[in-house]
Amino acid sequence: MMVYTLPIIAALLGWFTNYIAVKMLFHPREPISLYFFELQGVFPKRQAVIAEKLGKMVVDELFSAKDLRDKISNPDSLEKIYDSIEEKVDDYLRDALPNKFPVMSLFIREKTRNNIKEEMLAEVERITPTVINKYLDDMEQQLDIQEIVRSKVAELSPQKLEGLINSIISKEFRFIEIIGAVIGFLVGCIQIVLMQFF
Repeated sequence: MMVYTLPIIAALLGWFTNYIAVKMLFHPREPISLYFFELQGVFPKRQAVIAEKLGKMVVDELFSAKDLRDKISNPDSLEKIYDSIEEKVDDYLRDALPNKFPVMSLFIREKTRNNIKEEMLAEVERITPTVINKYLDDMEQQLDIQEIVRSKVAELSPQKLEGLINSIISKEFRFIEIIGAVIGFLVGCIQIVLMQFF
């Protein structure tokens, strides 16, 4: 009768070993010296390396200053910028200018106002790409996305790092534990079958 409990015992052992393996990804958070070797969770121990590689991966595969440049300087984005500037120029010529220069505004007719607006917008359209490119050049030199990601990840506390990773793949960790139980159970069943023949 005892032999038939082998699958259950093996399932419990399979689940437990995988549970411990998952926990040891994060624990112990601080290194513990055990005579000949040091014990520490994988993520706390390798956090600096993970931060470095994650920063490089983000820039190489996901997002870089060049992506930002392309997004800001594409025609659709520029069109939105021009529309926004046109709206502000309209507001200024219609409302702010008469309030600031009431006497002068008496001599500015609608046609003159439209001519001023067209000249201003033409100048804006001429200089905007240059201004944006200069701004983006400065930003690219100052904005080191790889370093920002690396430092943010490296500065995470072990608790926050564990919480962050668990929030992304906690279901996968649970699946690993269950798979351990399933494999253990199957191994136990195979042992029973083998014991019947040998």
